Amino acid sequence: MKLTRTRSTATAATAVLAVLALATACNRGSAGSVGSGSDKPAIGIDVPRADSDFWNSYAQYLKKDVHADGINALPMSDSQNDVTHLVANVQVFRNTGAKAIVMAPQDTGAIASTLQELSTAKIPVISVDTRPDKGDVYMVVRADNRAYGTKACEFLGKQLGGEGKVAEFEGALDSINGRDRSEAFAACMKEKFPKIKVFELPTDWKGDVASAKLQSLLAQNPDLNGIYMQAGGVFLQPTLALLQQKGLLKPAGQKGHITIVSNDGIPQEFDAIRKGQIDATVSQPADLYAKYALYYAEAAAEGKTFEPGPTDHDSTIIKLPNGLEDQLPAPLVTKKNVEDKSLWGNNVAQ
Repeated sequence: MKLTRTRSTATAATAVLAVLALATACNRGSAGSVGSGSDKPAIGIDVPRADSDFWNSYAQYLKKDVHADGINALPMSDSQNDVTHLVANVQVFRNTGAKAIVMAPQDTGAIASTLQELSTAKIPVISVDTRPDKGDVYMVVRADNRAYGTKACEFLGKQLGGEGKVAEFEGALDSINGRDRSEAFAACMKEKFPKIKVFELPTDWKGDVASAKLQSLLAQNPDLNGIYMQAGGVFLQPTLALLQQKGLLKPAGQKGHITIVSNDGIPQEFDAIRKGQIDATVSQPADLYAKYALYYAEAAAEGKTFEPGPTDHDSTIIKLPNGLEDQLPAPLVTKKNVEDKSLWGNNVAQ
């Protein structure tokens, strides 16, 4: 449908100029209006950051699906891992007629007031990968992040024979993902592998922070034999570079190899698994995140509703205090199944 203008003709020009200025200030993406421009409801899409291979892959899938499905997408924005940018970008979407908004807030607490404003304005929100602590959401499109931590723990514990020292690169603990992965990993280690000593290293999802803390840890614990990276998209390259520099990047099966399990499922992790540099990753479904974020955004804009329970795409919708969550599958990838063509990491350009 065509967007209805609520401002008077006398103020329309001023409003347009203000929107354009805000869009420039908030680092709008260069994709332009990638949708069909049809009479479908307008969808606002914010990508959370461009410094992660995972999120860059997600952005590629979004653009591809927008074009393929003829979605009427407003110019895509990038909030640069900054909640103030996200809030400003959301305001641009509101001013330019968005009927639903797709976002991935990295600070899941600070976005609450913005979600409340959108709820009051009857603009439904689809939150990708992260579950906001408060504030109404139409649908969270996410995998079970506690399962990420548990799968990583079980794999590492078995590979190390239940003994050793493990460095854990924790994501930001003000993020539900960082908390879920960290809490599940810790609980699993305590229960199943009590002889493994875990060094919890908060990183705020920053690769340089992880590398610096790992360097200090290795100086004090040269017998470290395991690493859990909660986000391969930001931790993989700096970790491999540091281990290479110190002569510790030994292939799997060779004496002195440090067992590494990651989360994301990016092509670079798959290559590292093939080379024996890392041992496993949990494949976070970037392709399905994009596909179902757009699916639910259009459904929300059209007034459709969903109920908890199994879906027709091998996932389960659960009830949250502030909305619903579609928990998509996220398989563990090792050398045994790294060539599986159904994994999105084998189907995206690097």
